[in-house]
This record gives sequence, C-alpha cells and structure tokens, in this order.
Amino acid sequence: MAEPAPGERVPVVAVVGRPNVGKSTLVNRILGRREAVVQDVPGVTRDRVAYDAMWSGRRFTLVDTGGWEPDAQGLQAMVSAQAERAVGTADVVLFVIDARTGATGTDTAVARILRRGKQPVVLTVTKVDDERAEPDAAELWSLGLGEPHPVSGLHGRGTGDLLDALLAALPDAPRENEDENGGPRRVALVGRPNVGKSSLLNRLTGEERSVVDAVAGTTVDPVDSLLQLDGEIWRFVDTAGLRRRVNQASGMEYYASLRTAAAIESAEVAVVLLDASERLTEQDQRIIGEVVDAGRALVLAFNKWDLLEEDRRLQLEREISRDLARVGWAPRVNVSARTGRAVERLAPALRTALASWDRRIPTGRLNSWLADVVAQTPPPGRGGRVPRVLFATQADVRPPRFVLFTTGFLEAGYRRFLERRLREDFEFPGTPLVISVRVREKRSGGSSAR
Repeated sequence: MAEPAPGERVPVVAVVGRPNVGKSTLVNRILGRREAVVQDVPGVTRDRVAYDAMWSGRRFTLVDTGGWEPDAQGLQAMVSAQAERAVGTADVVLFVIDARTGATGTDTAVARILRRGKQPVVLTVTKVDDERAEPDAAELWSLGLGEPHPVSGLHGRGTGDLLDALLAALPDAPRENEDENGGPRRVALVGRPNVGKSSLLNRLTGEERSVVDAVAGTTVDPVDSLLQLDGEIWRFVDTAGLRRRVNQASGMEYYASLRTAAAIESAEVAVVLLDASERLTEQDQRIIGEVVDAGRALVLAFNKWDLLEEDRRLQLEREISRDLARVGWAPRVNVSARTGRAVERLAPALRTALASWDRRIPTGRLNSWLADVVAQTPPPGRGGRVPRVLFATQADVRPPRFVLFTTGFLEAGYRRFLERRLREDFEFPGTPLVISVRVREKRSGGSSAR
C-alpha cells in the first residue's frame, strides 16, 4: 500500500482492549499483512505502535496498543498507561472485546472510561467465527457504546462491515503542508536488549513514550515518536533488542527481528545504543554491521556513562580501538538516559552523520584529488602488471557511492586505502562509503570496450 502523500494528515484510530482479546490479529487483518506481532500469550504488544492503513480509498493511522487494564499494577500498569495515552490522542477508538469471555469487569471499567471521553467509539467483538457466536456479541449493547460489530480477525468474517462503520465515525482529516524536505529525518534507535533504548527515548521525549522494565526485551514492535531535539523535529523508532540473527530467531522474536531490520532499512540514520558499563559483545558488532550493510548513516551512543569508573573507561577505550575500528568514522556520544547526561549532543551528531550521507563531490574535484593520491601511492600490481586508475565518478549519495574506472583489478587493501584518504581529505564522518571498480578491457580486433 502506498504511503500517505507528503503534507497529508490522516485521522488516528486507537485499538484498545484487555490483553489477548485479539487486537493485533485484528490489526493484521485490517492491514492485509502481518505487521503486528501476534502470539498466543497475553501481553505480546506492550507499546503503542502506529501503522498506515486504508479502506475504500480513505487513509487513516491504526494504533495497536497493549492490553488496557485500568487497575493494573507494575509493568502492566505502564502498558495500560500507553493504551490510555493512545485513546487521548486518537480521533476514533476501536474497543475490542472477546466474544468467548464476554464483557468482564475490566471491559466494563474500560467502557465506563470511554463513555466519558469525547472520541467516538466503535465496539468490536472478536473471535466470532460463525453465526452461533453472534448472540453473545449482541449482548454487548448493554455496555452503552452503541452497536457491537462481530468480527473474526483470524478469518476476516465481518471486517468489511466493521471498517465501513469505522469510516463513518472518522472525522474529516485536515491537510497541512510539511516542509520541502519531506518531513522529519528518520532515526532508528537500535541495540541489543536492555541497553536502555526505551529509557533514552523517554528521556528525549520527556514522557513515558515507551514501556521500560528491568526485564530484557520489553519492546517488541518498533515504536514511532516525533520529538524535538535542538529545535528540530525528528522521527525516532525505538526497536526491539536484537538478540540473534533473523534466520536464527523463532516465534515472536523472529517477527520482531524482521521489523527491526525493516526499521533500519526505512531509516536514514541509526543510533546504535551500547551499554558502556559492560564489555562490547559480538551482538553489538553485528548490529553495527547491519546498519553499515544497509548503507545507513551511523551514530554510536554509549549509555550508562554515569555508572563508569575510571578503570572501566580505560578498558572501554581499548575495546573500541580493537573491536570497532571498522567504524572509527562514526560520531560517538557518551550519554546517560537515567540522568540526561549529554543527550543534547545527539542532535548535532545526527546532523553531522546525515550531512556526510548526503554529500556529493564534484567530478572535477574528485578526479584532481584522485590523480594526486595515485601519483603519490600507485596501486600494487598483479602478475607484474600495475593497473592504471583512469578516472572516478560519484555515482550516488545516501550513502556516497564511488566508481573507479581502471585497466585492471584493484586489491581490497588499496580500495580501503582510498576510502581512508577520501575520509581524511573530504571528511565523511558518520556514513559508510561504497567504492566499486570497473575494469575497462583493452580493445581487440578493432572492437571497442563496452
């Protein structure tokens, strides 16, 4: 499905209900694709997660939420708070009840809150797989929220009628023009579990935007947040912690890993959050590698800096020199999500990385530089033959891609040398560089090289 056009503001629909009543299954059915993480245990969705949706030509944003229990305690209380915030910012509320259990005390309490609200409510009764369950759905007129709409998220039964009712409840969507750059820059916040991604996002937004708990892996779905840093609006995505490669994960973790990888692909720059108080791990290096392989701009943020003693700082510097040498070009920010230390330095680092990611070198300047470098340090030969570097061009940006035209193969070590010199002489902090070689074959028998 095509994304909303720039400048188009669409109405927001919040999907709320108790844990495990089938909200995410219904969301996937409405979207027509498997986006929301679904598993047959309560509490898989914890944060509020936004998706672009469309029905009968009308666009809207569908916000999937964690289970809402007004009297919940602990982690579930924070999950419920996310759902309540979603209701407060929505244009329409899709209230979901499980037909098999009927209206519980929690459902009645939620209905009471919704009746006091200003938003229209579309009452949805899930798991109505055939007509035998429809009388159970009809009993929910008693909640005082209008007509119950029986559906089966699993099989799709009744979802067309539900969406028609939803469209009827939607307000007119005002249109506002975004800036000429096409909206806020997109930032993926990634890292292994429990390094403090959600805590950092909450610190940046100034509110409990993401659920935080001491248990690793609290975030499952990517969570979008528009937030202001240093006078500029950014779109941050807090993603699930990557434990292992996608092809080694299973179940809920598999789909969460897929969406985290998709978040990196759709971002322009990634902030890889690392726990400064612990040793750098193979997981940390792999996540950084995924960002580089995706060709995204990169900022390294070392969290929990307030916990470091001098010995650990010295050890960390050695680990960075040894294990992160391949991304020595990435801007580094030492922060504390808990205290707010140095978080204001993130925006300048992001701008630096994105400026490099967007940079283009004029062809004439590039070739003048290349001639000087090759004259000083010619490429090594193979089999007694030294290749000549004919000329170069920058083929693309985001990330910068350079193509070298030569008369023979260039060793990988020499390409790395050229990359280092490019960074030194033109300054490309925060972005991977891609250098490829095209060998021009000699003409033979009167034919021309292609």
